[in-house]
Formats: sequence, structure tokens, C-alpha cells
Amino acid sequence: MNALPPHLLPRAPRAGAPAITRRRAAASLAALAASACLPGRAARADQPMRVGITLHPYFSFVSHIVGDRAQVLPLIDAGFNPHAYEPRAEDIKRIGQMDVVVLNAIGHDDFAKRMIAASDKPQLPTINANADVPLLSTMALGTPQGRAVNPHTFISISASMIQVSTIARELGKLAPAHAAFFSDNARAYNRRLRKLRADALAQVTQAPDASFRVATVHGAYDYLLREFGLEVSAVVEPAHGMEPSAAQLKSMVERMRAQNIRVLFAEQDNPGGFVQTLVRETGVRVYPLTHISHGPYTAGKFEQDMAHNLNTVVRAIQESRGPRA
Repeated sequence: MNALPPHLLPRAPRAGAPAITRRRAAASLAALAASACLPGRAARADQPMRVGITLHPYFSFVSHIVGDRAQVLPLIDAGFNPHAYEPRAEDIKRIGQMDVVVLNAIGHDDFAKRMIAASDKPQLPTINANADVPLLSTMALGTPQGRAVNPHTFISISASMIQVSTIARELGKLAPAHAAFFSDNARAYNRRLRKLRADALAQVTQAPDASFRVATVHGAYDYLLREFGLEVSAVVEPAHGMEPSAAQLKSMVERMRAQNIRVLFAEQDNPGGFVQTLVRETGVRVYPLTHISHGPYTAGKFEQDMAHNLNTVVRAIQESRGPRA
């Protein structure tokens, strides 16, 4: 229990004081002691709720949901790769400022649970953003045993809309006075996301033929490509950021030739030196997509990056009908 400073301790009732005075003093002391030990809220009840997030898309989602009714705080600074991040003392300390943390919870932010457990708020409430999302299996060769779920649900409009609704609902449970406000904001934001997807799909006037096959450098874009009715035929990296060995690259070249894979979606922020080998050996066309995990945290980042991703997929589909380079 945290000790109370002397000036906050109630004065003991003098001898002979009425019983009601003694009861009030005891109640006051108990209330102050309890407030000193509370793990979640600040001393001032009028302070806005502080919502922690682990990934850039969740900063955008939560910012649009809470508006000016809460603060959104990243667990880790911009510039760190969430796939390879190892908790730092200053980041663990930051958790002490938070009242709840929104998690991907299916493999993309495993570091967060370790951070919370090591913080002074090990019982901090968390929200599983993917609680209601239909999940896809992963195709990556280096997937750890027991983790067959693809965690990249945030690189998708449909899956992200579900997450926005889930986050708003759960935040409303923690702050009932703002529940209707959060819900209204979530619906408004989802209308914008729905229009973003509709505008992209409207550009695809003719669906790709059955022979149109795609590969991805990293197993991050299955949910996105499902928006267009596309399946990923091959994933090049055995794990995120891990370049394939010479034998794996040779096998991938043979596979892409055999399956007539014509499009490779690479990572805009980490293209990989092996990509040019695949281009040279297979003639595949390369289209960069963003993982939405680089740059500053902003409310508009998700829409901006997803507009790029959607337009890139549209361009890949449209150009696939022309002669190959």
C-alpha cells in the first residue's frame, strides 16, 4: 500500500469526541488510503480517461471514437518495429499513466502483455480489438507453433470497421457517461471507411480472371486482398523482416513460375533486397503496400495509408490485363 503524506492524514478525534465524529474520521482515512492504492484512475475525477494503444491504426481508431473525451497514448514511440520490439523501462513506466489499453491481442503486440505484467498496474484493463473479427490463418513459413492466426486485421477496411465498433462498445462500458458519444463517433468513422472501400471497388469494373494470382513479401495483406476477392498464393518471407535463404528463394522462384504468379505486393517501408531477384527470375510486377506501422501517430494515418493500399491493389488489377513487362 502506498503511504499517505502526513498532511493528508485525517486528524484523530480527540478523547470524548462524539461517536459520529470518530466514524467520519475513520471513513475519511479509509477513503484516502484506498485512493492512494487505486491502480487505474487519476486523483481528479474530472480528468479524461487515458487510453493506451499499441499500433498506429489503433491510434487512429481510438482518436476518432473518443474525440475530446479521452486522451490516446501510444505504449511505444513511433519508429519502433512492433514485430521486433523489446520493452524498455521508460515505456513500461508510461503504462502507469493509462486507464485501459487497446490490444491487437492475436500476435502483433505480444510485447504489450509483458509490459503490463511488469508495470505497476498489472491488472490494467485491456480491450481485445479483434474479439469479434473473423480471423484468417497465416501462410508464413516461420509461424511459431500454436500461432496459426494472421494478426494483420488492421490492414483491411472490413476487419477494421468491426474493430472500431468493438473498441467503442468496450470503452463505453468503462465510461458509461460517454458511451453514446463513443458509439455515434464509431458509426460516423465507419461510414467514412465504408466509403473509402466503396470508392476503390468502384474502380474495378471487371474482376480479375481465374488465372490471376498474387504473392506478398510479408504475410500481412490477406485481409486487404480479400476485399477484392483475391487470395494470396505465396508469401516470400519466412517471418516478418527475415529474408529468405538462398534455397528458400530458389524454391519461391520455381513456385511463382509454376503458378504463373504475376503480381508481388512488397512492403513500402521495407522492400527487401531479394525482390529484384524475383523480378529478374520471374518477370513479376511489384506493387508496394504500407504496413501502417511507420511514421508519427496521427488520427488520419489509417485512412491515408489505406487509401494508398486500396488504390495500389486497384492499379495492380487494372494493369494485370495489359501486356506483361
